Amino acid sequence: MESSLGQPNFISVLFFVIFVVLTLGITYWAAKKTKTSSEFYAAGRSITGFQNGLALSGDFMSAASFLGISGMVALKGYDGIIYAVGWLVGWPALMFLLAEPLRNLGKYTFADVLAFRLKQKPIRIVASIGGILVTITYSIAQIVGSGKLINLMFGLPYELAVVIVGGVMLMYVLFGGMIATTWVQIIKACLLLFGVTLLVILSLAQFGFSLENLFSEVETKFGRTALEPGGFAASPIDSISLGLALMFGLLGLPHILMRFYTVPDAKEARKSVAYATTFIGYFYIIIPIVGFAAAVLIGREQIAGIDKGGNMAAALLAELLGGTPFLGFIAAVAFATILAVVAGLTLAAASTISHDLYFNVFTEGKATEKEQVSVAKKATVVFSVVSILLGILFKDQNVAFMVGLAFAIAASGNFPALILSILWKNFSTLGGVFSILIGSVSATLFIIFSPTVWVDVFKFDQAIFPLKNPAIVSMSLAFLSAFIFSKLFPDENATARFESEKVRVYLGIGAE
Repeated sequence: MESSLGQPNFISVLFFVIFVVLTLGITYWAAKKTKTSSEFYAAGRSITGFQNGLALSGDFMSAASFLGISGMVALKGYDGIIYAVGWLVGWPALMFLLAEPLRNLGKYTFADVLAFRLKQKPIRIVASIGGILVTITYSIAQIVGSGKLINLMFGLPYELAVVIVGGVMLMYVLFGGMIATTWVQIIKACLLLFGVTLLVILSLAQFGFSLENLFSEVETKFGRTALEPGGFAASPIDSISLGLALMFGLLGLPHILMRFYTVPDAKEARKSVAYATTFIGYFYIIIPIVGFAAAVLIGREQIAGIDKGGNMAAALLAELLGGTPFLGFIAAVAFATILAVVAGLTLAAASTISHDLYFNVFTEGKATEKEQVSVAKKATVVFSVVSILLGILFKDQNVAFMVGLAFAIAASGNFPALILSILWKNFSTLGGVFSILIGSVSATLFIIFSPTVWVDVFKFDQAIFPLKNPAIVSMSLAFLSAFIFSKLFPDENATARFESEKVRVYLGIGAE
């Protein structure tokens, strides 16, 4: 099959332009409503549970999910599904463990929850480090995906493509804040669910609408191993580590946690997770079908020939089944996906810098609304530039894998401190500080020394750290250090405030 990928085609460009014009229109509308810091960070707490559920799924179903997982299933078979299932399993945990406490305790960022009973300055500084590390790694994955996509769709140079994405996303966040970001995410979630559903229907039509026929074709073409575990995560410890990172990493992602501040109360927060889980669950159940269908109908050699990470499997399948118009639509959807997720990440990073560091640490709560929003906007610009530069640097990584690494840092740096601050009475400030530092730093170092970076990127012969995903070790270190430092350096004030925190968590009294 000759693919038109890489040559600019009118229909693809048209879909892109329509989407960008539509979302910039929303940004213009949102900019007029975004005056206060509450509107900039939390959309004035005016989003309903259903809208927030759609926006959460829009924020979460990233290019890594859409392009990365379908490509991974196409090239590696069954093991690509680990990512889909792992990412999904975290949502019920988020609903029952964190959604309500977050909404009742926090204001704009997850560090608000930690700072509720621990000492403000030290905990906010380290929570900011953890948050920014996660948002940066996650952004790299999205931006690499976007650069690849536009590069392959239109034949534009990868570097220029990355700059275009960074520029458009910067406009959403800079002018529209959380209101614009939320509506961009809602539109993108609807487009993505529609596009993938259509792709699955067209794919199954080739096999008489029978999954059995599809899987027997996969077995005939690639052997039984394509439908069995072991093609990608051969070691059981690596698989468990990856599963832990994907499940608990969700509970430490700043841009996801931040969405709970956009709803009016805890009931709507719970509702939004229920809706999000439904949409995301549906998406992850059907996305492996796209991967297997692409493997059978296009062939692994051609998919890997166009992009060795497999990230273009879904686009190639769309072109085969629906011609250039459908390819244009799917490409525009993938582009929308990336913009919406990167906008959410940028907003999370900006709020960490301006709300946690500038407002609470540097000015000790004395900055005006105007100053806070101004710092947030400057932080947005800096974060965007850094993301673009790193996106250019990490050109050849599989995007789903990059996100797996961001999840490992979130699971190790942010999640242990967050859950212990809510549940453990004797959790102390130093316990929190060292838990976040040791979790984040160890996860990052283990990733650098792992086979993925040390061998694949730096081309050394042997990795210093044996596991591809470090969560099982770095998470354990984070919990252990939280326990040891809380016992060695107890914090009487934090213990005394535990009861009032409990009342607020479960009854919502005093929540904004």
